[in-house]
Amino acid sequence: MTETVMGLLPLLILIVLMYFLMIRPQKKKDKQIADMRNSLSVGDEIITIGGICGKIVKTKDETIVIQVGADKVKFEMMRWAVSSVTKTSGR
Repeated sequence: MTETVMGLLPLLILIVLMYFLMIRPQKKKDKQIADMRNSLSVGDEIITIGGICGKIVKTKDETIVIQVGADKVKFEMMRWAVSSVTKTSGR
């Protein structure tokens, strides 16, 4: 019995170590990104995952409408496509 426990101990230590070094930080990062995407509001300046920079002019449940370029072209995109917020609207 003791030999079995001692044989499994390195495996258990490896699993716990992997959780604290890989899984937990990734879940924390995913939660921060989800919070950022859920808190988007009109006036925020964003960068999409495709590299497009624009300003939010309208928000919906799952989508946002952004305005880009000198011609102020507007298009609708999914919230999950937002990579980062560069300027907030000063809520």
